[in-house]
Amino acid sequence: MTGKTLFDKVWDRHVVAGKEGEPQLLFIDLHVIHEVTSPQAFQGLRDAGRKVRRPDLTFGTVDHNNPTKDIFDIHDLISKKQIDTFTANVKEFGIDAMLHGSEGQGIVHMVAPETGRTQPGKTIVCGDSHTATNGAFGAIAFGIGTSEVEHVLATQTLWQVKPKRMKIEFTGKPQKGIYSKDYILALIAKYGVDAGVGYAVEYGGEAISDLTMEERMTICNMSIEFGAKCGLMAPDKKTFEYVKGREKAPKDFEAAVADWKTLPSDPDAVYDKVLTLDVSTLAPYVTWGTNPGMGLPFGEKFPEESENANYPQAYKYMDLKPGMTAEEIELGYVFIGSCTNARLSDLQEAAAQVKGKHLAEGITGIVVPGSRPVKHAAEKLGLDKIFLDAGFEWREPGCSACLGMNPDQIPEYVHCASTSNRNFEGRQGHNARTHLCSPAMAAAAGVAGKFVDVRELV
Repeated sequence: MTGKTLFDKVWDRHVVAGKEGEPQLLFIDLHVIHEVTSPQAFQGLRDAGRKVRRPDLTFGTVDHNNPTKDIFDIHDLISKKQIDTFTANVKEFGIDAMLHGSEGQGIVHMVAPETGRTQPGKTIVCGDSHTATNGAFGAIAFGIGTSEVEHVLATQTLWQVKPKRMKIEFTGKPQKGIYSKDYILALIAKYGVDAGVGYAVEYGGEAISDLTMEERMTICNMSIEFGAKCGLMAPDKKTFEYVKGREKAPKDFEAAVADWKTLPSDPDAVYDKVLTLDVSTLAPYVTWGTNPGMGLPFGEKFPEESENANYPQAYKYMDLKPGMTAEEIELGYVFIGSCTNARLSDLQEAAAQVKGKHLAEGITGIVVPGSRPVKHAAEKLGLDKIFLDAGFEWREPGCSACLGMNPDQIPEYVHCASTSNRNFEGRQGHNARTHLCSPAMAAAAGVAGKFVDVRELV
């Protein structure tokens, strides 16, 4: 028999019933909820006369609907209704949650790791696709639909068909000015937004081992844009050090670590598919089109329309032309935030690009920390003052302009340098034009008034 992959080990530990190749019932270790996809699920429980099966394994926060200028000044009645309903639901069903305005409030995919709830070997689900972020810890983490949210609330289990296994090796050492955001954008640009469909992806190689936990979370976060069910990374010393001492870290930490050390894939583990990407040759990536795969290394010319059936519409929506380069994009907005890049290290990288400088004329910039703990940590380091002195707005935590489901929206027809994960039509606002990039690239673009090569600045 061949050895097992990390994914196999974690999956097999959680199978309650069913055979491989058929739907299998998985036990869920952690169910994270927020105000958008949980209301219907809770109402379903009420209608059926059910309780939450394991409120102790359920955790919630408010993130999508809340404004970030004044978090309590909610003009949208639907947003207010969702937040109020979430508060009433978690109180009624006895669920621990970071309520609106609380000290621990933040984006759902950030607060679970920050509180120590995300741990190696767990199964983690949430009614949000970017739950894959948690896979950076060696967990199987994926997004689920509203009916599945209700199923997990009622049973603490979920029926799933086991996906295939993919290994992606990131090799080499990057140049200064190249970040994990560039790794994942380069991967998606090279192989496509559907390359991971049907797979659980394990990321490995020396380039992954060298990353911090925050950088690893950025890559796992965008496994969804690669088309994968989820993304995982083998837990190591950095993982253990991140979890240690956090509120919900295991009480017998040494025993937990001993178990976690057994999780990495066996040397003779077999994958259904293996891909590689050498990061030593990477340039900073910027997307030009309307899906995350439409990205290029800085300086390269945009492709001809004839190369892809989706390109003509993308060029029309973005008001760009083949043969242009990222440097020629007329920017009007910079958004630094989202579950992809709103952690403390992301804000530090961005602040380094704007310290002592100022936003270019005609550029609006907002910085939205991913959680209130991150906001406080950044303020302790003086990052808020750096951004404010440079002309940026310093906001309260939330999903913000990532998806425009709140007042933070990019104006119509304006090009935005964004650290978020999706550049779909209308994603950040009606007719908004989004260009995905790293925090350093976004911040430098704000100062220059156009995209520039951060390798020349760091």
